[in-house]
Amino acid sequence: MQDRLDSWEHRAEWPLAAVAAVFLAAYSVEVLVQPRGLGAHAIALATWLSWAVFSADYAARLYLAPDRRQWFVRHLADLAIVLLPLLRPLRLLRLVVLIGVFQKAIGHAIRGKVILYTISGAVLLVYVASLAVLQAERGQPDAHITDFGDAIWWAITTITTVGYGDMFPVTTTGRIIAALLMIGGISLVGSITATIASWIVQTVAVDDAATAAATAAHINELRAEIASLREELRTPAGEGSAADHRP
Repeated sequence: MQDRLDSWEHRAEWPLAAVAAVFLAAYSVEVLVQPRGLGAHAIALATWLSWAVFSADYAARLYLAPDRRQWFVRHLADLAIVLLPLLRPLRLLRLVVLIGVFQKAIGHAIRGKVILYTISGAVLLVYVASLAVLQAERGQPDAHITDFGDAIWWAITTITTVGYGDMFPVTTTGRIIAALLMIGGISLVGSITATIASWIVQTVAVDDAATAAATAAHINELRAEIASLREELRTPAGEGSAADHRP
């Protein structure tokens, strides 16, 4: 069963990333364009169909898990991502799944490319948080974040923990988004630091192994030379020449 689960997760990575891209595009249009009528219905349909795919993926992984109870306990965060958005006050938390989906799919493709991984992760976090906080704050009394430019600026200052204080969310949902962005930024920095540390340790270990192998080979050569010299010293002087001068 574990092989089937691993196979499912491997095959589903890029399809889920494509669905997540559609989901993000639909949400971007919903927030930035604010379509009406048929356009709004089309965006809502695309959003919920994408979310249905995410839910189906969770159900499939739970079904294929060899120990469903243990898998369920270890993936409570995935369950929360699926269920919490159904509650209207927390619907914006559905955007969290985008980070996980893209990270699993793109992360395998660019593993080891720390700079690219950092840039793509930071851009995605900032963009998603900007959309979310703009939708939450726009139109609220005493709101500081009223357009997308303000939202981008707020997200950048928040993820970098600069926090100038010129803009801040006034709604509960906006503050939840801010907290998630802070945690996401810290986690991103931590993961990058861990990746760099792992790469350094691996590089040093490879170099040490190569050095040790070269040293061992050199020692073996010296031992062979010493053994040859000892053998020559044990051979009586002139033994070879006597054989050469026989009549």
